[in-house]
Amino acid sequence: MKRLIPALFLFFLPLSLAAENSNRLSAEVLWQLQRVGQPMVSPDGDQVVVPVTTYPEDGGDAHSRLWLLSVDSGDGVQRPLTAEEGSASGPVFSPDGSQLAFVRKLNKEDAPQIYKMPMRGPGEAVKLTDVPTGVSAIKWVGEHIYFISNVWPEMSFDEMKEKIEADKESKLSAKVWNAMPYSHWDSWVTEDRQNHLYRVRDTGGDVEALTLPIGIQLSRADVDASDYDVSPDGKLLAFVADGGEGGIYPNEDIFVSRIGSGKAKNITEDNSAPDDLPQFSPDGRMLAFSRQHIAGFYSDQVKLMIHEVKSGKSRMVHRDWDRSAAGLAWAPDSKGMYGAIDDEGTRRIYYLPLNGDSPVRITEKTDFSQLSIAKNGTVIAQNQSAVYPARVVQIDAKRGTARRLDTFNDAILEDVSVGTYESVTYTGADGDPIQMWVHYPPGFDPDKEYPLFLLIHGGPHGAITDNFHFRWNAQTFASWGYVTAWPNFHGSTGFGQAFADSINPDWASKPYADVIAAAEWLMDKPWIDADRTVAGGGSYGGYLSTILLGRDHPFNALMIHAAVYDLYAQTSADFAVHDQRFGPYWENPEIYEGISPHLFADRFNTPSLIIHGQRDLRVPVGQAFELFRTLQTRGVESRLVYYPDENHWILTRTNSLHWYDEVRQWVERYASPGPR
Repeated sequence: MKRLIPALFLFFLPLSLAAENSNRLSAEVLWQLQRVGQPMVSPDGDQVVVPVTTYPEDGGDAHSRLWLLSVDSGDGVQRPLTAEEGSASGPVFSPDGSQLAFVRKLNKEDAPQIYKMPMRGPGEAVKLTDVPTGVSAIKWVGEHIYFISNVWPEMSFDEMKEKIEADKESKLSAKVWNAMPYSHWDSWVTEDRQNHLYRVRDTGGDVEALTLPIGIQLSRADVDASDYDVSPDGKLLAFVADGGEGGIYPNEDIFVSRIGSGKAKNITEDNSAPDDLPQFSPDGRMLAFSRQHIAGFYSDQVKLMIHEVKSGKSRMVHRDWDRSAAGLAWAPDSKGMYGAIDDEGTRRIYYLPLNGDSPVRITEKTDFSQLSIAKNGTVIAQNQSAVYPARVVQIDAKRGTARRLDTFNDAILEDVSVGTYESVTYTGADGDPIQMWVHYPPGFDPDKEYPLFLLIHGGPHGAITDNFHFRWNAQTFASWGYVTAWPNFHGSTGFGQAFADSINPDWASKPYADVIAAAEWLMDKPWIDADRTVAGGGSYGGYLSTILLGRDHPFNALMIHAAVYDLYAQTSADFAVHDQRFGPYWENPEIYEGISPHLFADRFNTPSLIIHGQRDLRVPVGQAFELFRTLQTRGVESRLVYYPDENHWILTRTNSLHWYDEVRQWVERYASPGPR
């Protein structure tokens, strides 16, 4: 293993380089940018409403406003629909497009509520609900607006309000569980509250419970608008709930209920793996949903299922297509669906016909997602790349071209220089081709040598696609004077199911080999200085970085964020890695013995920066303390950065700026920035 201790002067940038970096994509610039949410197109396809979030420079709470864009003009004209006070999100148009409903939480309110405003002519937004537990995930069908609320099922709304007030005054902080799950990512799951569906008339009035009378709650974990749908005629409700016996391994199923009947039918009880994302077709004859077949494998390939409402029969579409059907939205004629598909390192729009024809790729370069489709076929989406944040675009489904509709962030980015980037392919484990994104600093000169900062993505079943990342921005790292690379190693999604499943149950060997091969491929280039190399990642990327600690590698130092260090201890989290599919460690210890980093601590000698948040429930913070203590005990140069108010991610402005600065100082210490 390589270990390099540079001179102290490497902490400081030369004045010329510091000046050159002043107009580059810094962490400070990232937090100045407005973050564009999911667009919603009007039924006639003429208008788009999109939530846009801004983060104050003083580090205060973010606020989201709704903005109106014109599809016809396409000239970037945009105007705000809501004030800066509080936060507004989740816009939905009325069926005729004359009104807009949205979720809003004013500064004086305790919980978000439904508001409604006219889209034709003047008028103020009016409040439709006063639900003490708040509302989320709204949909407008017919004369009703549907929503989800996390409630105490045995209480009335008045009783819930009293309990919320009493809980505020109580100093009791204890939580009690009798069964799993007790946490999900960064939130505690309480047993006494349930997620249920409700509706209210679009004129306001009493709130009607829909799933409470049925006695079936939605998932105990986080829920959103994708967890339910309502038929166009307003008669049927489809929702996701646990179709099993509950407990540590929930089985997500699709339930269909005739509204008001007080009962629901599980239409997917024949499948023990997750069934999700119900969507009624525009003509109401079909219900689309997603299906996986392997219980306990969260990245089992997702297949598109079509359920015939009248006959009750279901069928799989594109059985042999080696991609996951995701980000789906119905075409207006109900003959197919559009999807935002992870496809070899890029999220592309596809059309998925239901007549047996093969999926049709529509877009090629850069990432597209968050589809919204009007009744006239107008396709609206988000578009982003590694060098620009999310934008709102109209897609020509026949030509595959995109026309931008907004100008958010243009003024900020006008004077910011970014480097170039490209997709490359190298040979990894088993001789397989591995796709990798390589980012170059602004002003990159191939006749000079640059340091390498190799990034390891999370998951592991996920992928780095051509998008703009706020928490781990490769162009920001490149702006410090590094060639930055993201390999999509074995286990990454979007490259076929065999590739994604190739690392199970051995999460270490092939990804490790791919990372080493990536470093070797890059260090063989004349513009990489092999003596200035660092690597790191977060979540699974932190885990694999810790695997590097116990094996041979070429890196001078490592950066390890939110890493699993001890796979045995990871059983305490909501995600225990292997136990559902391959058994717990006490039944199959041989699986864990080769892939738990803590078992190879005797080999640790690489300087390491350890970062973790106290509120991380996905990877409990004890993993970081154990790793740091191990490194310190072994006399390995190490640094622990602990955020008591952050979770699996660093989400606040002040802490994020600190995070970027800590990472920059660490990598500069062991691999001086800039060309030589």
